[in-house]
Amino acid sequence: MNKTLLTFVIAAICAGSNLLAAAPTHGMVASVNPLATQAGVNALKSGGNAIDAAVAVGLTLGVVDTHNSGIGGGCFMLIHLANGTNVCIDGREMAGAAATRDMFIRDGKGDTHLSQTGPLASGVPGEVATFEFAVKNFGKKTLRDLILPAADIAENGFAVPANYAKLLASVAGDMTNFPAATAVFFRNGAPVKTGDILKQPDLAKTYRSIALHGSDWFYRGPFAAALGNWMKANGGILTSNDFANYHIELREPIATSYRGYEVVSFPPPSSGGVHVLEMLNILEHFDLKHMDAATRLNVIAEAMKLAFADRAYWLGDPDFVNVPRGLISKKYGDELARKINPEHATEVSSHGLPPDWQTDLFKKHTTHFSTADAEGNWVACTATINTSFGSKVVIPDTGVTMNNQMDDFSIQAGVANHFGLIGAEANSVAPGKRPLSSMSPAIVLKDGRPMISLGAAGGPKIISAVLQETVDMIDLGMTPAQAVAAPRIHQQWSPNELYVESKLPADLKKSLADRGHKIEVLPAVAVSQIVARSPDGKSFTGAADPRAGGTAAGW
Repeated sequence: MNKTLLTFVIAAICAGSNLLAAAPTHGMVASVNPLATQAGVNALKSGGNAIDAAVAVGLTLGVVDTHNSGIGGGCFMLIHLANGTNVCIDGREMAGAAATRDMFIRDGKGDTHLSQTGPLASGVPGEVATFEFAVKNFGKKTLRDLILPAADIAENGFAVPANYAKLLASVAGDMTNFPAATAVFFRNGAPVKTGDILKQPDLAKTYRSIALHGSDWFYRGPFAAALGNWMKANGGILTSNDFANYHIELREPIATSYRGYEVVSFPPPSSGGVHVLEMLNILEHFDLKHMDAATRLNVIAEAMKLAFADRAYWLGDPDFVNVPRGLISKKYGDELARKINPEHATEVSSHGLPPDWQTDLFKKHTTHFSTADAEGNWVACTATINTSFGSKVVIPDTGVTMNNQMDDFSIQAGVANHFGLIGAEANSVAPGKRPLSSMSPAIVLKDGRPMISLGAAGGPKIISAVLQETVDMIDLGMTPAQAVAAPRIHQQWSPNELYVESKLPADLKKSLADRGHKIEVLPAVAVSQIVARSPDGKSFTGAADPRAGGTAAGW
């Protein structure tokens, strides 16, 4: 490892990258919030499995991490069951029946304010349906068991963390347009501040109603009716019928081999899973372990560039468009690897043409959490309402913050979304369609045995974080704590810039610039959580990203 990079990693670990004092043998949970992590551990201790723990974490995050996720949003849940089966539950939001291809175009140009803020920005959320299905089919507890403790936190309140307060302040201007939102998140005309106790009694009532009546209360009962009435009165298009018609999809997991490991991830409408595997297939052709740090980062950046060019053109909801499986073929990985100059950045003018692109097809702001149990059940779940506090809309008397996932569609060719991503016809808006997502939950196995569960938050930077952590652990032998602490890079093809974290050593930044990369410095590239099996296979370890102050805990 490059000396300056190693020095940074050691310093980050010493600063508190969640190295665990004890070695848990029963199970492990990692999330972005300590209250949510504890909820997951409590679920394990009270007889639940990793699936129960994941749902407990997700529901608690919907209370204490509202800017990232909640029942007004969606998720991808990847499960490895103790019997060896991999399950992908697609709880991505769906566009309403009245959605149209050009619904965000005004005066001939796509208006991203409409797709990001207010009544048109939301799709039908899928988190409640996903969690209920997961617990009913693979858990040991009931949804009621797991949601009531979170309801108590909503009722009694929690101390607002600094990052929560900062993000709330950043969107306060938009939020003031929605009285039900300010009623929840404002005090005396100003957004709540760090250390304030935030109580959400309406959300507590909503959680308790779901505990009593199940998802029907949400999708076919009082919540759907309340949302439909609010949308009709405020210029939205979602209706109670859209909620009644919502359904999860069980997708076929995708996988590739990498250095003797099997990496399993999520298929479309996740673009992240496809492109993490595509990039691993490219990187397998390079001896990353024995490269100097600058050359290694250059190669990784070039692989990112090639994959993101493909993302912009090929990816969309596989129930609506043809997405070629050839994107994750070894043959295509070899073809793309030949385009990389290890010593210098090269131009990628457009997408590639994967093999069998006409016939071999896939068919039918964010937070990540990972769990595992001693029985052999592992979960990687990424959940989101998209950007901070989603659409800024809270449905009155429910406490539910709605997503702004419609911005993840390509609202017009060439118009970038909040994260600077552009798309093509494959990801255009259509009724009942699920927007493309960068969420990339992944589970790494060795000889059929799960070894690592990981994922990240951060829009398209999710893909880069998951890729780099996988490489760091498999190629460079880093521990989970080292991998989440290591400085990261991100290249998404358009704009053609290499984003690097400010803590990346100066000599590496200069070397990458000398190799032809246009460097843009960011304070952070994504936030990640990892659960892993210990090297001796007898216990668990975990790490929560020091960029966000989460926790990993087990028993």
